[in-house]
Amino acid sequence: MMNTEIKTAQHIKERYQQFKDHNSKVRIREAAKKLGVSEAELLSTSIGEGVVRLEGNWADFILQCRDLGRIMALTRSEGCVLEHKGTFQKISIHGSAPHQVATVIGPIEQRIFFSNWKFGFAAEIQGVRGLMKSFQFFDQAGQAIMKIYLQKESNEDVFEQLKNEYKALDQMADLDIEAIEVPEYTTDIDEAAFRKEWEEMKDTHAFFGMLKRYKLHRQEALRKIGDKWAYRVDRLVVRDILEKAAEQELPIMVFAGNRGNIQIHQGKVKNLHQIDNWFNVMDPDFVMHLNEDTIDEAWVVHKNTDDGVVSSLELFDPSGELIAQYFGLRKPGIPQNAAWKKLMDALPKRSL
Repeated sequence: MMNTEIKTAQHIKERYQQFKDHNSKVRIREAAKKLGVSEAELLSTSIGEGVVRLEGNWADFILQCRDLGRIMALTRSEGCVLEHKGTFQKISIHGSAPHQVATVIGPIEQRIFFSNWKFGFAAEIQGVRGLMKSFQFFDQAGQAIMKIYLQKESNEDVFEQLKNEYKALDQMADLDIEAIEVPEYTTDIDEAAFRKEWEEMKDTHAFFGMLKRYKLHRQEALRKIGDKWAYRVDRLVVRDILEKAAEQELPIMVFAGNRGNIQIHQGKVKNLHQIDNWFNVMDPDFVMHLNEDTIDEAWVVHKNTDDGVVSSLELFDPSGELIAQYFGLRKPGIPQNAAWKKLMDALPKRSL
């Protein structure tokens, strides 16, 4: 069995090298798709050549990342990439392993779900901008969860310390890639009870628990609740919303990520650029890359809270996965910005 695994890993490495020889500018995520393997598997082909496999308690690892100083944190899905430069300022760990959750607050804001973290690597890879040092984490399917890139201000001694402290004993162990189990949903619910619970919601955070209790897919919930609370709009309307927010200097919130990490932007956006099918925010400490080809539906969603109605724009891909959410910036105890609500209310409804 071991010989087969080594042979398979070597085969992947050879195919990847051949691919790079003819496609030097293609990113590793895209190369993985082309080769029919996971990104984690491709990265692992460089173990011993600038890449070190990590293991240990990921929550403890993240706590120690505060000592790295200023870094760039990248979280992505197929449809949206968020990048923030700053520090891991305040980190709170909730629950017990392996189901711990971290709340990260500060210049980098995240909600981390460690139960979906399986593989970790330290990578030192030569790129067009020189040597790039990073920590990279992946789920059981080998899909990227979060990447932490050192900046010129970062503490490289801490990088070396973490790399050595969490270095896996067996660097060449099989990655044991597994398919992600798809949750079971229903459409047969007590719609009157569901609508009543939605209307009596006191906090937007209660929404996820409500979906879980009803075993209802998020997109199906929007279809069932009625257009008083949720309705479809043009799928590319996010362009207009962000352009108006930039013009009005209106602070917003952006939520995007994957099953292992949600990264959050809070603040104004300024430099917007359309590049082919990508709509981008290119600000000094915040970058968003939104792949418009992945947007199948866009919804305006209203939820009740103790502070009044909170409105968001939610984007979904063709499989029904949530790509990103956009809100007006608000804090608990403060009603949402009236200017944001005006932007949402001005969007014309689109029939289902």
